[in-house]
Amino acid sequence: MQNQRPDRIRKLLADLVAFDTISDRSNLPLIDYIDRYLGSLGVGGQRIVDQTGQKSSLWVTVGPADKAGLVLSGHTDVVPVAGQDWSHNPFELVERDGRLYGRGTTDMKGFVAVCLAMVPEMLAAELKTPINLAISYDEEIGCVGVRPMLREVARKPIKPLGCFVGEPTQMQVIIGHKGKHGVRATFRGLARHSSIAPDGVNAIEYAADLITEIRRRAALLAADAERDSLYDVPHSTLLTSIVRGGAALNIVPDQCVVEFECRGIGITESREVTDAIVAWAKAEIEPAMRNRHPECGIDFEEILDYPALDTAADAAIVTLAKQLAGRNDHAKVAFGTEASLFTSMADVPSVVVGPGSIAQAHTPDEFVEMSQLEACGDFVARLIAHCAK
Repeated sequence: MQNQRPDRIRKLLADLVAFDTISDRSNLPLIDYIDRYLGSLGVGGQRIVDQTGQKSSLWVTVGPADKAGLVLSGHTDVVPVAGQDWSHNPFELVERDGRLYGRGTTDMKGFVAVCLAMVPEMLAAELKTPINLAISYDEEIGCVGVRPMLREVARKPIKPLGCFVGEPTQMQVIIGHKGKHGVRATFRGLARHSSIAPDGVNAIEYAADLITEIRRRAALLAADAERDSLYDVPHSTLLTSIVRGGAALNIVPDQCVVEFECRGIGITESREVTDAIVAWAKAEIEPAMRNRHPECGIDFEEILDYPALDTAADAAIVTLAKQLAGRNDHAKVAFGTEASLFTSMADVPSVVVGPGSIAQAHTPDEFVEMSQLEACGDFVARLIAHCAK
C-alpha cells in the first residue's frame, strides 16, 4: 500500500486542482467528490453547510468515534488567477522535474490530497485513537468556513487532543503566527465645486489624518513594542493598504474609503491596536467633520479578524508534531492560519505543519514538490502508527 502512495497522492491532487474553488464560487462539487471517494472506502463525513447552501465544510472521523482523536485540517478554497501570467491552465495539474504545478497545489490542496490518500492506510491500521479530517472553505478571505465547524466541534462531548493544520511550512513545525484585524473606514464628506472648496467637507483630507496617525502608530510598534525573535519581522505591524476616493479634479471629494490592518504578536493585540485607532478617529477626526456639516462623519466596518497562535514550545502537540516530522526545530510565521481558531474557539491545541513553501502560495505557476508531498505522507503514516498503538 505504501508503494502505491505517491500515485494515489498524484491522482487525488489532480482531481482536486481541477475544481475551480476560488472563494466567490461554490465548493460543493469538490465536497461531493470527496464524499464519493470516502464513501467508496466505507467512510462517512458530517457536512456543515453555510447559510447560502453553496459552501460546506466536512468533518470526517476515521477510527473509534467515542474517543478523543487528532485532527488534520485543510481548506479547499484557492485565490484567484485573474491577471496572473500562467504558462498553462491553472486548474490542470502539470508535473515537471519533480514539481506539481496548479492553483492550490501548495496552498493547500496538496495537503488535503495527502490526507485523503492516507485514508486506506488509516483503515488498515485499525486505529485505537481516531484521526479526524477537518476540510473547510473560504480560509483565504478570513478563515470563514472553519468557524461553523469549530462551533460544532466545541459542542461535541469529546474534544480532540490536538490539531495539525497543513499550511505550507516545508514540514517545519510552526508553533505561532501573528493575529490579524482589518478595518474599513468610509469617510462621508460634502461635495462642492472646487472653486468654492471651503464650503465643502473634503473626505480625502480627513482620511489623510487617519492615514498619518496609522503610520505614526506603526512606527511606535516597530520601535517600542514587544518583540519576538522567532518571527522574521519580530514586532507587530500596522499599515494602510487601500485608499479610494474622489470623483473629479474639480469636485471636493465627498467620500474616501481607507482599509488598514494590524498583524499582532499578542493573542488579541491586532484587534486592540485597531480598536484604539478607531476610538481615536471618532474622538479627534469625526467631531471636526460634523462641526463642518452634521451629516458628515466616518463609518467603520470590520473586514477580517483572527487571533494570534502561540502554542507553548513544550506542549504535547508540539512534541508529537516534531516526532512525526522527524525534526527537533520549531518556528513562527507572519501569515495567519486556522490553527489559532482551533485553539481559541474549540480549545484544541494546534500547530501548523504542511508540505510546500509559502513562497509559492498565490503565485502564477504555483507548485509543490513531490518530495514534499511524500514527506507529508510519511508524517501522516507516523501519525497512523501513533494512533494505532
